[in-house]
Amino acid sequence: MGVTRPLWFRSPSPEATREAARCLAAAIDDSGAVISLCGPLGAGKTLFVKGLAEGLGVDPAGVTSPTFAIAAEYRFGADRRLIHADLYRLADAAELEAAGYLDWLEPGAVIAIEWGDRLRDALPADRLEVTIARPGSAPAERSLEAVATGPSSGALLARWQRELG
Repeated sequence: MGVTRPLWFRSPSPEATREAARCLAAAIDDSGAVISLCGPLGAGKTLFVKGLAEGLGVDPAGVTSPTFAIAAEYRFGADRRLIHADLYRLADAAELEAAGYLDWLEPGAVIAIEWGDRLRDALPADRLEVTIARPGSAPAERSLEAVATGPSSGALLARWQRELG
């Protein structure tokens, strides 16, 4: 597979950001995915995970930022799980491993990691990196840029681009 171009789009509202995440969920196949979410405080990383969860069939009302718990697990489908992790408080890969990271990496799992850029070297080489930023003065507006770092994430990115239309 060739290199997939980055996906970039502007989201005018929180609902548009959640819809983009729901489209990503629709693009995830049975092999699962690792999604690293980057951006400043208040950028919308947890909002994005709520949309992802909803797209996977998980009630988004139960999805909250796991900053202090480090990770939360949500079941969907027959035997699949969404792991929502927040690396903001972790200092290194050893702390990530102590939080159960290696157990998250089972086939079919969808792993959404807030602050993934803090421990980038500890994450799988093949992942989807989504950066959320506030580009202008409109308080609800966001820009999203997604980059695939390997063949599986490249295929996922291509499917996500099709889902977004």
